[in-house]
Amino acid sequence: MNAGTLFAAQRPRLARLAYRMLGSLAEAEDVAQDAWLRWSAADQAAIAEPEAWLTRTVTRLCLDRLKSARARRETYVGPWLPEPLIEEAWTDPLERAEEVSVAFLLALQRLSPLERAAFLLHDVFETDHATLAGVLGRSEATCRQLVSRARAHVREGRPRFEVPHDQAERLARAFMTAAASGDTAAMTALLAEDCRLISDGGGKRPAALRPLVGPEDIVRLIQGLAWRRPDWVGDIVRRARINGAPGLVLRDPEGVQTIAFEPGPDGRLAAIYIVRNPDKLRRVEAAGVREAG
Repeated sequence: MNAGTLFAAQRPRLARLAYRMLGSLAEAEDVAQDAWLRWSAADQAAIAEPEAWLTRTVTRLCLDRLKSARARRETYVGPWLPEPLIEEAWTDPLERAEEVSVAFLLALQRLSPLERAAFLLHDVFETDHATLAGVLGRSEATCRQLVSRARAHVREGRPRFEVPHDQAERLARAFMTAAASGDTAAMTALLAEDCRLISDGGGKRPAALRPLVGPEDIVRLIQGLAWRRPDWVGDIVRRARINGAPGLVLRDPEGVQTIAFEPGPDGRLAAIYIVRNPDKLRRVEAAGVREAG
């Protein structure tokens, strides 16, 4: 297998790792490209385990980026959400929903960069401790501690139940119908008591500056939006699977936005995630407008 073919076979896995590390598809692609450049320039005949070499390279590139990302995050306006991972609603998912859910990715963001890398490589990408030690440049004992500590923190962020996609889709549709019509009783009934709504405008488009928790806060926000701008929902560009959850791509006069609905175990919504930051929606804009199915 030549160098290009070998890298092409590994590239999807490397990009998946980088996305989970960074929460950005654009940065994940940049990291994969940087890894290709380093792979092309390396003495490949001297690399005994190409997969491990590429994993180590991508992990370290991500760790370097996270150093500057931490400074940017400190000045970020409002709540931060990952760049949405969009798949067509009617196709088989490319990713396991629990491993790309927004809740899971937010839990990863609360880890230190080393904890994040150790957890992802070991628990998600099934890297053994000996290989992990070589990737991170730490002892096996330290890597075990990193994984254990990270796992304890992430446990609450990983979905502990699975709702069939068609059932979750019906729940999302019902909520959007109630929201568009201003039916506050129906909206309230569809939201779990501890439901969260997080909107990310990045200071570039209007969005709530804090997470909203509970039906009362969420419904009040939607009522305020409807009062200020009756067409606040915008036009549905298409229905999609967003980070493994049912969602919508919408367009209003300011541009596109995405809404993802995370179902809970009791038949109500556990979370609503809205991305409005245009920097995180460039791929969506580039994909063009397609009528909803």
